[in-house]
Amino acid sequence: MTAHYEIFEAGEVVLQSGTVFPSLKLAYKTYGTLSAAKDNVILYPTSFSAQHFDTEWLIAPDSVLDPTRYFIIIPNLLGNGLSSSPSNSAAPFPAVTYHDAIAVQHRLLAERFGISKLALVYGWSMGGMQAYHWAALHPEMVERAAVVCGSARCAPYNYVFLESVKAALTADPAFRDGRFAEKPVAGYRAMGRVYAGWAMSHGFYRDELWREAGFTSLEDYLVRVWDATFARRDANDLLAQIGIWQNGDISRCASFAGDFDRALAAIKAHMLLMPGATDRYFDVRDNEDELGRLVNAKSAVLHPIPSLHGHRAGNPVGNPRDQAFIKAEIADLLGKQAGK
Repeated sequence: MTAHYEIFEAGEVVLQSGTVFPSLKLAYKTYGTLSAAKDNVILYPTSFSAQHFDTEWLIAPDSVLDPTRYFIIIPNLLGNGLSSSPSNSAAPFPAVTYHDAIAVQHRLLAERFGISKLALVYGWSMGGMQAYHWAALHPEMVERAAVVCGSARCAPYNYVFLESVKAALTADPAFRDGRFAEKPVAGYRAMGRVYAGWAMSHGFYRDELWREAGFTSLEDYLVRVWDATFARRDANDLLAQIGIWQNGDISRCASFAGDFDRALAAIKAHMLLMPGATDRYFDVRDNEDELGRLVNAKSAVLHPIPSLHGHRAGNPVGNPRDQAFIKAEIADLLGKQAGK
């Protein structure tokens, strides 16, 4: 698959904060063919720091999302360097939210494709939080939602984790006057080392599961996987997305006025909550709490991924066991009849 993608020019957009963004751009890529009835659409939002080509490995005839059956759209989240971001926009870049992202994604679907129904919104991590927002904000449009290692709002513990990541990155001397003046080489590495401890589980390191991927030592794994993983992204973009993540809450909008129960009760889709059993920051218990509040969903199930890969169980590149689990769960979800 190529990295080619399209741009939806949203024009002047009033953000949730009231700030006017003069020329908002949403980068996206499509896979497969839209049916005549426009009823085979899967929306697959991106996760933290990811661009569409980082996650499109999940799209294949024999994989989790099948482009021979479905028309799959990956919208790149604001702040990821392809859609409007600090790195490609005039400074200062305003604070944006998931609600802002979903609003422009909705416009893309309606204005570019005439889509009014989504067979599935599938997302991992920040993508999962977007799936939750979609289900709450557009309940008549979303037939099914798969929230993979995600939640309806950023939990306090999750917020604190992100504070540690942010502190590691901004400790670099390249961070001056509230933004990065150049690439924070030491900051990227520090951020990666902090992230490595949170993203994987205690058992992953205890059982040396990194050996299964061909790494020769723990240090080899840390250097090759984590030291440079965030250096490919603009540091100001990373801060923008951390802000989106930390302020994530489906009820934080005019429609629900902060009433979390009312926001969850608005959801009508078939809901699959699929946390990682050993995820340290999108904790299973948050999904357990949400499950009891999904009172109007067509169906709602909680099926944790039985894995020692922590948060990364939900994005199992090179991990066939967890990928098979997710594939089976999504096949079952897509088998649930629409409207029932």
